[in-house]
Amino acid sequence: MNAFSLRAAALAGTAFAALSSAPALAEPSFDLILGGDAYFQGAYIRQQQDEGLRSREFANRYRLVVTPTATADNGLTYGARLRIVAGNGDPNASTRDIENDRAFLFANGAFGTIQAGVINGLSDEYGMIGPNVEGVAGSPDSNGILFLNGSSTFGALPLAATSLRTLIAYDTGTKLVYITPSFGGLSAAVSYMPRSGDSNSSVNRRTTDVLGDLLSFRDVVEVGGAFQTAVGDFSIEGSAFYATGKAVRQTDGVVSQSFEDLNSVHVGANVGYGPVKVGASYAYSGDSGYAEGLAQTRAQQNWIFGAQYTAGPLLFAANYLRALGNDSATMSTPSKADIWQGGITWTVAPGFTAGLEYDYVQSALQAARPDGGDLKDRAHIVMLDTRLAF
Repeated sequence: MNAFSLRAAALAGTAFAALSSAPALAEPSFDLILGGDAYFQGAYIRQQQDEGLRSREFANRYRLVVTPTATADNGLTYGARLRIVAGNGDPNASTRDIENDRAFLFANGAFGTIQAGVINGLSDEYGMIGPNVEGVAGSPDSNGILFLNGSSTFGALPLAATSLRTLIAYDTGTKLVYITPSFGGLSAAVSYMPRSGDSNSSVNRRTTDVLGDLLSFRDVVEVGGAFQTAVGDFSIEGSAFYATGKAVRQTDGVVSQSFEDLNSVHVGANVGYGPVKVGASYAYSGDSGYAEGLAQTRAQQNWIFGAQYTAGPLLFAANYLRALGNDSATMSTPSKADIWQGGITWTVAPGFTAGLEYDYVQSALQAARPDGGDLKDRAHIVMLDTRLAF
């Protein structure tokens, strides 16, 4: 990230004039840190259930992070962070709208860290899913399977195939977060979110929604911790998180529908030695979010196993994900998916990488064929991933 002082920026002239109305005591001490990342992905897809679909597609995303920050004489660091996103990662959204998925205040000190505002869940930020994270070709978080969008297979995948940690950890509803200081490499954390999907200046105190709305949870609490240590070439890290909340009932005034409350757990660990790192994770959400009274349910869960090897500027990765649950489109039909991934990431220059990834997806939607058999699919995805981080 690049940092510059607002005092230095003032010497540039009129660009600083717009800030002259800010409190006089705040101006001299704040630095403005700019950073972000961007990717471009191109994929070739071949699958069985591909009627009416092309085999080639592109996707891209750009994120800009703006952080005004200051440090007081007593060591307190405080400020705010805004992350602006062009392309929110939703394969169903074809838009050039700009939005934010982070907008929060923070304070760091001997007491730990407090964050308040629009931010993702604790396990989404700190939960370990093996060594291969977003940005690594061959990661379960690489967005490769999003190129299945448009096929019947994508909606038939269980939510656990894309929600890899606690069930709604990706939700950026307004939260209050506390993180303890690190004690021997161990930090604990807790967060509270009044209502999922409710962010920025929105105020939504309803305890029921209109029938047919998207499912929401209220009074969501997530708690957990992460551990990290290293001795010489040997390293070990792990995390565990639990999330709970009440499902919001839906009604049209005559008919009502209740849903199962949120109870979700995620654990993960990595072990490294020199250039080699291996790891695994497990997430279990049971019937969380399912409509009450469903005829068929399959507990939502996933297992992830991954390994990577670094050789100079090259990183070789391999990964396996097994996901179970009901289909993500209707949450009413049991489904499963097995996903094998492999990739090579080349660090071309500091902050600039290029990766090549192969995904093989094997999925089945229970009793979804006209003859009562399972609707199965096999998909091959070859993806080029180019990224910039600054």
